Amino acid sequence: MYRTDHASIAGLAAVALAGWLTGGLGIAADQAHDFDRQWPRTDFGQTTVDLGEIGHGGLPRDAIPAIDHPRFVSTDDAGEWLYPREPVIALEVGGEARAYPIQVLIWHEIVNDMLGASPVAVTFCPLCNAAIVFERKVDGRLLDFGTTGKLRHSDLVMYDRQTESWWQQFTGTGIVGHYAGQTLRRIPASIIAFEDFREAYPEGQVLSRDTGYPRDYGRNPYRGYDRVGDRPFLLRGTPDPRLPAMQRVLGISLDSTVVAYPLPGLMERTPINEEIDETPVVVFAKAGALSALDTETIRSSRFLPTAAAYDRRVGAQELTFERRNDAVVDRETGSRWNVLGHALDGPLAGSRLTQVDDGVFFAFAWLAFQPASEIRSKAGE
Repeated sequence: MYRTDHASIAGLAAVALAGWLTGGLGIAADQAHDFDRQWPRTDFGQTTVDLGEIGHGGLPRDAIPAIDHPRFVSTDDAGEWLYPREPVIALEVGGEARAYPIQVLIWHEIVNDMLGASPVAVTFCPLCNAAIVFERKVDGRLLDFGTTGKLRHSDLVMYDRQTESWWQQFTGTGIVGHYAGQTLRRIPASIIAFEDFREAYPEGQVLSRDTGYPRDYGRNPYRGYDRVGDRPFLLRGTPDPRLPAMQRVLGISLDSTVVAYPLPGLMERTPINEEIDETPVVVFAKAGALSALDTETIRSSRFLPTAAAYDRRVGAQELTFERRNDAVVDRETGSRWNVLGHALDGPLAGSRLTQVDDGVFFAFAWLAFQPASEIRSKAGE
């Protein structure tokens, strides 16, 4: 049985690093042959990146198994094993809400799911703190995804089982094979605390730990990974020096403008009313969920802010947000809002803002894929 724990992660890192140091990161002839031999259905004649940027993560294909037949339980049943402040990926599609606990995703990285008529791939790369949801239909063809065991910029490289094309998880872009150059449609999602999901969606569903795989759910196999100042696992080159590599940032890409908000200090400054590429935006942050990448047991880890960004318009009305006591309200109507962009009460009760952020990531990863980012430590910077 495949086993991942802190010792094996360290061992895999050592093995992979040794291979990179001795063989280099460029794609040598034997490595190209290895790709062809292990991936006979993948068209390596179609690529959008230098194959030398893709390295072995120390694990073979599907050693981290995707969940293809997810089961779900009620929020009440999940509360029997899921700590209230544990992080979950919150997703709502067509009025149906589901939570995907990070304590499960950290061992599987991909869930191929259906929400109503919407096929989705819920993905999480622990090495980049990247929780991203995609529609898994391309040109009318339904795809399902697995893990290649390879990394690029320390980020998960996925593959689809229909053509065995390789996809960059961070961007949702096909980088090798039949779908090279195609980009999956991203579906807004956020990492929030389980109790915040349960409060917002009491009838929501939660991904079950009954996955068919024997894993120690609730334990963090990447113990201590997100300590600010540490170096990312198997990252080629030097991280962007503008921010500590393992600091979390809220990333937003709107048209030609790309912005990163460092999470430290963000709660004290929000809500932040901004204009990003002529789009009126508000940034929300609150005391949020536990880190899934801190201590060995997730429920004993430190707390992190929950953050998200939204278009400030509801219909034709542009709103301006402020904090009143412990609540976030809009000045125009006095309606009260939560971090999910829901109006809880007031004249706009039941309204929902449109989410515009890409997610919360480690700074090194966001800046590797979005090197032109502006870093806004203060409103209006």
